[in-house]
Order: sequence, then C-alpha cells, then structure tokens
Amino acid sequence: MSADRPRADPPPADPPLADLPVEVPVSARETVYSGFVWDIVRETFELPESARPLTRDKMAHPGAVAVAAVDDEDRILLLQQYRHPIRTRDWEVPAGLLDVSGEDPAAGAARELGEEADLRAEDWHTLADLFTSPGGSDERVRIYLARGVTAVPEEEHHEREDEESGIVLRWVPLDEARDAVLGGRVRNAIAALAVFHAHAARSRGWTGLRPADAPWEDRGAARS
Repeated sequence: MSADRPRADPPPADPPLADLPVEVPVSARETVYSGFVWDIVRETFELPESARPLTRDKMAHPGAVAVAAVDDEDRILLLQQYRHPIRTRDWEVPAGLLDVSGEDPAAGAARELGEEADLRAEDWHTLADLFTSPGGSDERVRIYLARGVTAVPEEEHHEREDEESGIVLRWVPLDEARDAVLGGRVRNAIAALAVFHAHAARSRGWTGLRPADAPWEDRGAARS
C-alpha cells in the first residue's frame, strides 16, 4: 500500500437482527365480520413507500400462550387434538387463547398446562415469541418453557369437553420430536418452534433463558 494512500474505514456493522415495530397512520377502521373467537377488521393506512393509501383485512386475535413442558428425561409433552379447519388430528403443545380479562400471560400458560395436560410446573421461562401469520393476522403467541413438571392431583383434573375430550398425551424425546418436525410429520407451527427452541435450550445446558415475566412489548400493539 502506498504511504500516501488514505486507509479506508471498515464498513459499518449491521445492527443486530430484530423485527422493527412501526407506527403508521390509520385513517379508517371497521369490523367487517364479528366472529365467535376473533373478528375480521378492515383498515386503511399510509406507508411512506406507497404512493397511495392501502386497505387490508386482518384477523383481530386476542393472542395466545403455549407451553413446552420438558421432563427430567428431556422429553417434551405433545398432545394430539382434532383441528377442524385442517381436518387433522395434529400434534401440538398445550396452548390457549389470552381470553381471560386481566390474566397475566404466564398465569394463562400455567392454566392451560393444567387444563389440557393435568400438569403443573415449578420452573418457568420465556422460550419464544412469534407472529403466526403476519400477512393476515395480528396474533401474537408466547411460548413458555416449563420444567420441574408434576401431575395435578386427580381430584383437581379439568373436565375436558368437545375436541379437548379426545386429547392424546405423549412424552417425546427432544431428538425424536425434532426429527419429526424436520421430516414433515409434525406441522403445527407453534409446536415446531417450541420443539426447536427447547432442543436448542437443552444444547446450551438450559442457560441464557429469558425469565417468565420478560417484557412482551408488542403484545396488543396492533389493537389500538
């Protein structure tokens, strides 16, 4: 290199990879369908990159929680349940809607674990957050890791009804569960993410996990 040639500065580093919440002006909003669990909402909004206002429909969803329950043998609890929209008894993790007014999400996850699997857990962490279908739904889901799992006394079992009355429970080694997802045999998105995150957490010796009460900044952000 010539002695009189200036040294080039290194290129700037990319910022950490993270989704970016954005506030956009919404000029119109109407509920075009009011459903039993969720509504369809039509919104007109503006984006700086668009030359004209945009109108989109979305499913307005209350949000949900899910539980990756892992026992002392590093097995994850999966449950099989009939889901009518896909005409399939798919494999899932315990999960449910955030439809109890004022309920803390972590408490809702513990409630779902008890209602769907007759289990409780002593050790809770936040495992993953996800948007299930951001092109058409504002659903947010938080997946919790539950360890130190024990059975609920029989007299406290929840009486399951409708589709839940046919739930089948199965403890699956994490490696087997991962292979079932990779092989396309387990296709529930929340279950797949729970399996992969639990598998990764085990590989790190269950360290570096977020606490159960970790901030959930964008929960409900789209419902203003």
